[in-house]
Amino acid sequence: MKESSTLAQRFQALAQSQPSHLAIRFGMPGQTEDIDFAKFWRRVERVTGHLQASLGLQAGQRVAWLGLNHELQCVTLVACARLGLIFMPLNFRLALAELNAVLQDAQPSLLVHDDLHADTAKALTQEGHVFGLQSCPLDDLIATSSSKALNLPTVSADADVLLVYTSGTTGLPKGAVHTQAGLLANAKASQEAHQFKSQDIVLSALPMFHVGGLCIQTLPALLSGVTVHLHPRFEAAAWLHDVSQGDLAERPTLSLLVPATLRAVLEHPAWPQADLQSLRGIMAGSSTLPTSYLEKFHARGIPVGQIYGTTETGPVSVILKFQDAMARMGFAGWPHADVSLKLIDAQGQEVAQGETGEVCVRAPNVMRGYWHLGNPKALKGLQDGWFHSGDMGYLDAQGCLQIVGRNKDMIISGGENIYPAEIENALASFPGVAECAVVGLPDDRWGEVPVLVLVRQGNAEGASLQADTVLSHLQHQIARFKLPRRVLFMPQLPKSALGKVQKPLLQQQLQTSIS
Repeated sequence: MKESSTLAQRFQALAQSQPSHLAIRFGMPGQTEDIDFAKFWRRVERVTGHLQASLGLQAGQRVAWLGLNHELQCVTLVACARLGLIFMPLNFRLALAELNAVLQDAQPSLLVHDDLHADTAKALTQEGHVFGLQSCPLDDLIATSSSKALNLPTVSADADVLLVYTSGTTGLPKGAVHTQAGLLANAKASQEAHQFKSQDIVLSALPMFHVGGLCIQTLPALLSGVTVHLHPRFEAAAWLHDVSQGDLAERPTLSLLVPATLRAVLEHPAWPQADLQSLRGIMAGSSTLPTSYLEKFHARGIPVGQIYGTTETGPVSVILKFQDAMARMGFAGWPHADVSLKLIDAQGQEVAQGETGEVCVRAPNVMRGYWHLGNPKALKGLQDGWFHSGDMGYLDAQGCLQIVGRNKDMIISGGENIYPAEIENALASFPGVAECAVVGLPDDRWGEVPVLVLVRQGNAEGASLQADTVLSHLQHQIARFKLPRRVLFMPQLPKSALGKVQKPLLQQQLQTSIS
């Protein structure tokens, strides 16, 4: 049967050219299932038949996924591509009301779920009032043989295939729509960043409801014919086990981590003795990274590269390759070959080299737009094909991008711009500090001043942590005008379902308590 989906064509070709090559090893250490590229494609065919023949789905409809990482998540995405359907992974960390709001916006026709989230799926289909929404346990997708009477539609290269919702830290989540051509362009950018080799093994443990977990390494590696070890969820012990135990030839060579998981690995008791020789590099997916984390990996001979981007940009936009990682520690890197990058001021004019401006990106892997059913204002993120990220950064003399923070987080104190991320990163590994956040509060003299909020670790160092000790440390790390005017302690920071600190809410809490 002729495949018109460009995404599916690639996997069909891999099933023919390297059928026995391992595509996915799925599961936690000691309880894994191996799926080669031939088996992967057979599962794609079976899921395609179930979606079309058994469930009656038609091109343009949405298929929602609620569950931990699973090999069938990748399979279902490809099956959706064949049928012109749109795959939408849901953040299982959201509250029921938040999930319902996303479903109301996207109006999917099918909700696929794992056993762990069966009750949530049942509640959503009963209470969500999304017209025609069916639910389906993920195992049912391959429980029966695929139909032989499939009628594959003609799917254009620019057909929508992925709908991913932003975290919504300052408002309701918005759905970024990515096309098949966009996913392939993103895979090309990822190939440029990682320089995938046939013998590579990617350890994927970040949640695939993010474009980070799905599109920085996992999907691009598979499209490159590279093996993926897929964990249902991130656990530092499991990650360290896979990279340090067993036959060296079967251990991961690449992985992706974010600041929270980097820290979890570094703080795990197995870290000091772990054999990391199989790793040729770690990519980090975050706007800013604490240099103390990077130094500890670099000291073990493991370069930590960087992928800068957002949900809306695919996300691969700016890349710091492994060969540059140690010399450019903390930088985001250079734009990939097919991206245009500019930094602009508040008036929309490009800033001079070395000056700070908002990062704007135009590339073939940038989203088509926001899913704006009932939300027409959401299209403001794209202007003349340029995505305005809200991140602030500057380019050095070699054109390497450094991100300094978010424009909405910037504090203007006495006419000086202060970016909270600079202060927060300086405390990332300070003894006794579990978490920290910096926000601006009104001040009669300076307009606003930076206020540092700390969460103590639950150990002796945390118990003895004092504000003057923290300030003394910061005096040697940052300029004097950036020093917090107040240091406060809280038991926890207000966060979104994705674990991002909700700074507007924190500001409100502080203003209320101080006044």
